[in-house]
Amino acid sequence: MVRRFFEVLHKEIRGLHEAAYLLGFFALLSQVLALLRDRLLAGAFGAGQTLDIYYAAFRIPDLIFVGVASVVSIYVLIPFLSERVGNPEAERRFVDTIFSAFFVVISFVSLLAFALAPVLIAWFFPGFVLQGIVDEAVLLTRILLLQPILLGISNLLGSITQTRQRFLIYAVSPLLYNIGIIFGILALYPPLGLMGLGLGVLLGALLHLMVQLPFIIEERLAPRPRFSIDWGMVMSVVRLSLPRTLALSAHQVALLFVVGLASVLATGAIAVFQFAYNLQAVPLAIVGVSYSVAAFPTLARLFTAGDRTAFLEHVVTAARHILFWSLPIMALFIVLRAQIVRVILGVGAFGWEETRLTAAALALFAISLAAQNLSLLFVRGYYASGNTRKPLIVNLITAALVVVFSFALVVLFQSAPAFRESMEALLRVSGIPGTEVLMLPLGYSLALIVNAVLLWILFQRDFRRFFMEVAPTLFQSAAAALLMGVVSYLGLDLLDDVFNLNTFWGILLQGLLSGLAGILSGIAFLTIVGNAELTEAARALRRKFWKTPALAPETEKLD
Repeated sequence: MVRRFFEVLHKEIRGLHEAAYLLGFFALLSQVLALLRDRLLAGAFGAGQTLDIYYAAFRIPDLIFVGVASVVSIYVLIPFLSERVGNPEAERRFVDTIFSAFFVVISFVSLLAFALAPVLIAWFFPGFVLQGIVDEAVLLTRILLLQPILLGISNLLGSITQTRQRFLIYAVSPLLYNIGIIFGILALYPPLGLMGLGLGVLLGALLHLMVQLPFIIEERLAPRPRFSIDWGMVMSVVRLSLPRTLALSAHQVALLFVVGLASVLATGAIAVFQFAYNLQAVPLAIVGVSYSVAAFPTLARLFTAGDRTAFLEHVVTAARHILFWSLPIMALFIVLRAQIVRVILGVGAFGWEETRLTAAALALFAISLAAQNLSLLFVRGYYASGNTRKPLIVNLITAALVVVFSFALVVLFQSAPAFRESMEALLRVSGIPGTEVLMLPLGYSLALIVNAVLLWILFQRDFRRFFMEVAPTLFQSAAAALLMGVVSYLGLDLLDDVFNLNTFWGILLQGLLSGLAGILSGIAFLTIVGNAELTEAARALRRKFWKTPALAPETEKLD
């Protein structure tokens, strides 16, 4: 049975839709665990000081991760590994060299951050100084500094598994990461406090790494330290990764600023922002990440082979399906936001006021879901073509806009009563303290929409057929999304007096039935207009999960 499990785990997956739906399926499972994780955190602590510390403690390690570990990102290493496939000695030497250089650099940076943690926490999170919780944040931050090392090595191994089309291994690792965190919440926090939460995160990162080792060992590519490092080879990787590293680092710096700003707004503001951010990350992971990850190896191969037409067709296909899924999901998230938040997080210490604030923040994040998903594809399309300059410039602009928009909107919100009252009324949070935090997701979404528009314009200029190819899907999906939103909203009103909305099941059934009504109306509309993506999605799902015998037992065994 164990042998069969690893045979399934190591199975090669080909085809854009099949790989994307496989990744999407496991992303859904991972996000279910992530939602369970957030539910446990919300129920135990509510949107308060403990979770402010917990979420803030990730910011510096995350910045280190993208600043250093992005060198071993799959999107950077796959082209190098692809060039060496078929040459075991060259591949072996490359893996060992990158591993050794990465480990030396990230260990040094993490040790430096460990020593400077008290200063960094006080500087980045001034609200913690006022609340007297700097020491707790420093302790948790120092524990989490091990995470970038573990996940960086895991990314290096993931580059190898993806080069060999072993998407299932890549898809399973986030599941194990969240299982480790949940174990920390349930088993380690009670006896160890905040340290237990941090150790749970480290356990998850270790599992993320370990699941990839059997295949890597089988391929005889387990990284080994080299005392004589070929720095020329390392610099060739760094030169390619530098634009992406700068872009990701800028985004993390922007998030660091936003979370730091939240620390001075109100106790629990960081938790509200992070809960809503995590909820909007579910469709982002299922749709945008899945399609962009599945498409990237093929895009890189097609562009390297000089097949520009097939390259564009692959991007267009992915973009059409991203719009097909993203726009309806965006509409449902906006309309059903309160039901989503209450069902997932509304337990224990997480009260009604926190629910309303988080729901409003989720709606503001949701307005940029389609933009975020498309941006992921555009950026990976440019990376696959070897053009890293354009996404770098756009992402640097976007990071600056996140900071500017967030700060300006908070100032406007606090200084203009008319604007404040209109926003609170629109989002249905009038009379709740701490509504200033809602300007942070609004500023973030506006900046990400600008990001997608700029990338779309650039991509259209470089590949002139792009807009004409995706326009029918854009308009059909937008119309379906509008219809789904209206039907779902009417369903909420209709069922308002049918179910007891003071109970979990009442809220769940109201939201579920309203959402299903909206989805069915959208499917009916798309069927009437002959939407191609609906047909392609049904065909791919049927072929993958119902007609492919090799993959049927995979789901059963993994459950």
